[in-house]
Amino acid sequence: MNMLLIAWKEIKHEFRDIRTLVFMLAFPIVLMLVLGTALTGAFNDEISIDDMDVLYDNTNDSLTQPFESFTKDLAQSGIHFNPVKDDMDGKELVKQGKADGYVSIDQSGFHLFVNDQRSIEGSILQGVLASFVERYNLVTEITKVDPEKAESVFSDSSKHDYIDDHALHPKQQPSSMDYYAVVMTTMIVLYSAMSGSQLMSHERTRRTASRLMIAPIHKRDIFIGKVLGSIVINMVCITLIVIISKLVFHANWGDHLGLVFLVLLTEVIFSVSFGLGVSFLIKSPAGPTMVIMIVVQLASFFGGAYFPIENPEGILKVISNLSPLTLENKAVFNLVYGNDVSFMMPAIGMNIGLALLFLLISIVLMRRREGL
Repeated sequence: MNMLLIAWKEIKHEFRDIRTLVFMLAFPIVLMLVLGTALTGAFNDEISIDDMDVLYDNTNDSLTQPFESFTKDLAQSGIHFNPVKDDMDGKELVKQGKADGYVSIDQSGFHLFVNDQRSIEGSILQGVLASFVERYNLVTEITKVDPEKAESVFSDSSKHDYIDDHALHPKQQPSSMDYYAVVMTTMIVLYSAMSGSQLMSHERTRRTASRLMIAPIHKRDIFIGKVLGSIVINMVCITLIVIISKLVFHANWGDHLGLVFLVLLTEVIFSVSFGLGVSFLIKSPAGPTMVIMIVVQLASFFGGAYFPIENPEGILKVISNLSPLTLENKAVFNLVYGNDVSFMMPAIGMNIGLALLFLLISIVLMRRREGL
């Protein structure tokens, strides 16, 4: 019962600390808005290609009819071929960007000219012309065997989609706002270590530690109650951040919100325990805060909180893997976008394991002290 009363006291005290609440709530939300809005283009993988206008000049009469039939089909896909007029220079128009390509057809074959600055369009044109050449060669071979069937190859009026992409493993990708909603949330959870480091030090600075020690309350109840209260208040803040990001910014948190909150809860437990352990290991008043800030900033930077780190190699990969946020973010993103729980248990195991380690350190050092 005593530990619950102390936990309730800790919750009320944290709610009265307006500066801490503003930091825990406003800081990640503002960063979500700023980074999610400013870096929208960096997360947009879609490439939009407008209709293409291609000029051509044909001096090979044997290719006139099949090529015109072929270009009619291409017009349905947004690739429009127009003959070059006598007063026009196809190459110069391509250089000026007034045409996407120029095709010269003579007795020796096809000659394609495209602007090097528009490589996507050039690749598409190379592909469709290669398709025509293969089709024409097929007709030539059929003509040698059965001339009556050759004409049907080019007279086929069915619609051809020459630009048809299929993803073998389609996977939903986060937008910039979706990404920063997750990484800002996991990052602010690490800042829970700040409140954890002040659980005992605040009692000493307010000179209430001695009153707690002479009260009929076991040291164990004080320890558990304060840790429990800090976990509850920080989890409430994290829950509010997730709700605000979902309702206001329409961030995607997937269909497994309960599992996501489980990962976040274990991270809160780890962060509070980490802060508490550091406060016992470093005796100077300002020391724990400085150490925690350095650790949190490095973990955030190399854990992808400010920008995604994709496929790191060498020393960067080693440092990135040392950040707890790397595994946290992997677990959440795989839950949200892949319905994959394979990273969830390692993340939870890491959080609980490190939490137990720092709690054990805190308990051992606390027992050696006469007071808190």
